[in-house]
Amino acid sequence: MRDIDFFKYQAQTTPHPLAMDISYAKGSYIYDVDDNAYLDFVAGVSACSLGHCHPKVVEAVKDQVEKYLHVMVYGEYIQKPAVDLCKLLASHLPDPLNTTYLVNSGTEAIEGSIKLARRHTGRSQIIAAKNSYHGNTMGALSLMDYDTRKQPFLPLIPDVRHITFNCEWCLNEITNNTAAVILETIQGGAGFIEPFNGYLQKVQKRCNEVGALLILDEIQPGIGRTGKLFGFENYNCIPDIVVTGKGLGGGLPIGAFTSSKAIMDSLSDNPKLGHITTFGGNPVIASAALATLKEITESDLIAETLRKEKLIRSRLTHPLIKEIRGRGLMLALIMENPDIANMIILDAQKHGLILFWLLFETSAVRITPPLTISDEEIIKGCDIILEILDSIK
Repeated sequence: MRDIDFFKYQAQTTPHPLAMDISYAKGSYIYDVDDNAYLDFVAGVSACSLGHCHPKVVEAVKDQVEKYLHVMVYGEYIQKPAVDLCKLLASHLPDPLNTTYLVNSGTEAIEGSIKLARRHTGRSQIIAAKNSYHGNTMGALSLMDYDTRKQPFLPLIPDVRHITFNCEWCLNEITNNTAAVILETIQGGAGFIEPFNGYLQKVQKRCNEVGALLILDEIQPGIGRTGKLFGFENYNCIPDIVVTGKGLGGGLPIGAFTSSKAIMDSLSDNPKLGHITTFGGNPVIASAALATLKEITESDLIAETLRKEKLIRSRLTHPLIKEIRGRGLMLALIMENPDIANMIILDAQKHGLILFWLLFETSAVRITPPLTISDEEIIKGCDIILEILDSIK
């Protein structure tokens, strides 16, 4: 009955959702209503950094729920969990990234960062990368160059141009008309593509030359997934605005954009309320995020991601795997063709392993497990993948 209600009453995002009926989740496993266990190699698409129902996150949520829930729109009242979260973020970010605006999702954080860049510079042009993905609200969707996805929703926001990621010649497109360049630190939907040859530093240099802001989208690579707390730390680059989300919330919905106070103050006046959000900085969500960030930064989980990456790479050697892209626990298996990728993802669920797709790279299989995943669980999941690959004729 519940699956019938799911398809009848809940809006669908595709014609064929996986429709697993969830009972509960704990650690690295998700359990369905028939008590089948599924090892989670996806972590809610990079969102559940500490796995499912981490005890410190649950404790923080329960503690806050008993004090107060929503009390006032964002920015008016002092709410300790939100203040403490912003302060902790600042302590782990390089200068001058010290002021954070908390919102409800990564895509809202992207919207806020676009507004902030336009307001601060007085310019309108935004430059994004081809094959980028920054969310699905109208501003974030405007940054995408995938016309098939954009066409049904036109017109979108104007004055957006696109450059090729890792193309140095394309940096000439960044001019005195540019308000901001917005890039994923590691391109996600395109296939977990890393910047190389100092690309991000060169973008930053060009932005500085023309007075544009560099916005880095850390919604996926941020919060410890790549061996650093923030992905950009791997590439010797400090953005003007950094956007986070997903893994920051410990399984609850959150987004944030952080900049210098001088830049961020652009949203507080002329006009006042330059960005407004009712539930941004919600004390329960902020408490979960604070507990998540503390656990990640006070443990060895960040350093462990690189060791676990080596374990995954050492186990997943097979003629049908062309390459493994990404860094840390943000990895993508690139298969010979999309049919093989689809077969692996769908068969894996039958074998008790959760894998998933990437948005644009159709030959990719996503591996983004919780940072807390054990070696034994990694080996178990990799063995399932190899078993499926061996069965492909």
